[in-house]
Amino acid sequence: MDASKVIDFVQEIYSTEEFIPLHAPTFVGNESKYVSQTIESTFVSSVGGFVDDFEERIESFTGCGKAIATVNGTSALHAALVMAGVQRNDLVITQALTFVATCNVIFHMGAEPLFVDVSPISLGLCPIALETYLEEFAELRDIGCYHKESGQRIRAVVPMHTFGHPVELDEIVALCKKWQIVLVEDSAESLGSFYKGQHTGTLGEFGALSFNGNKIITTGGGGILLCKSKKSGVSAKHLTTTAKKIHPYEFFHDIAGFNYRMPNLNAALGCAQLEQLTKLLVGKRKLAEKYEAFFEGAEYGFVKEPGYASSNYWLNAVRCSDKKNRDYLLECTNKVGVMTRPVWKLMNHLPMYKEARCGDLKNSIDLENTLVNLPSSPVRIK
Repeated sequence: MDASKVIDFVQEIYSTEEFIPLHAPTFVGNESKYVSQTIESTFVSSVGGFVDDFEERIESFTGCGKAIATVNGTSALHAALVMAGVQRNDLVITQALTFVATCNVIFHMGAEPLFVDVSPISLGLCPIALETYLEEFAELRDIGCYHKESGQRIRAVVPMHTFGHPVELDEIVALCKKWQIVLVEDSAESLGSFYKGQHTGTLGEFGALSFNGNKIITTGGGGILLCKSKKSGVSAKHLTTTAKKIHPYEFFHDIAGFNYRMPNLNAALGCAQLEQLTKLLVGKRKLAEKYEAFFEGAEYGFVKEPGYASSNYWLNAVRCSDKKNRDYLLECTNKVGVMTRPVWKLMNHLPMYKEARCGDLKNSIDLENTLVNLPSSPVRIK
């Protein structure tokens, strides 16, 4: 299939020959109304009713024990790892095929990322690769899991649900239990994705969502820390609101907390966006179905949701036959204003993580060289 046919198809979907972004936000509901209400109330910062409302709606939608609204997805993940007990010099297992924020959080905590391969089924952390690595390089001691060679504690496992496709969680949950490692899900891209009927980010002890402008819904900038239990959620909320003890006028903080509370202004936008989420998910699935039918039998292999999951199809993607064909598709589409992107550079191929410990990353390397994201906005779909 020639790249020109891909371009024609995308332009037909969005009914334009002008620039088509990779993923644009959709504002068709009460966004202006709620944001205006926030401005009129003067409660635009970390105090206001929309923040509590937004958290409660996320709790209801995801089924988590407690949801804590934060300033962005990175801060939500940071708080999750703190709650998971990650300390300086610990190792945190994650995937090399991820957005850099996943690793930056680990780095800035003074811990180190340890990369294992992804699954060709989910594009996320592979349970087989995880088990293989742990069996060869880790050992259980009385107080937890340790890396044999370095002696460092392996404190957490952080799978990322790539493009909204849930990883194989049953197997990963079982491995974390066996090896006494805390499971923290990087669910930044997977709002509206379900693993065997359960929302992503709720099978691990903690999960992190993102509401950046390019996500399926947005708060402008924002995130959510998902806590499995209400008890841990209370502690997490205290941690992310400067750890201030409630008092009518005195300022007393009992631990070194974070000023991560989502502003009311952002939460107002988020509440309006959540009202549209079901429709957006339907639109995303219809778009994915169009792409899947179009690429049936073509040299570009469309990335479908795993059979065990319902994906939000945040970003649609195809796999090219090799890097040369990938680069050709990227060049042709972007030249005419059809925005496509390669997947991220592998984290161990970036200068700050090139010395990180790695397992066999065969699948990750292959995806780095062949994967292309396609325009995925759920608006204006016929």
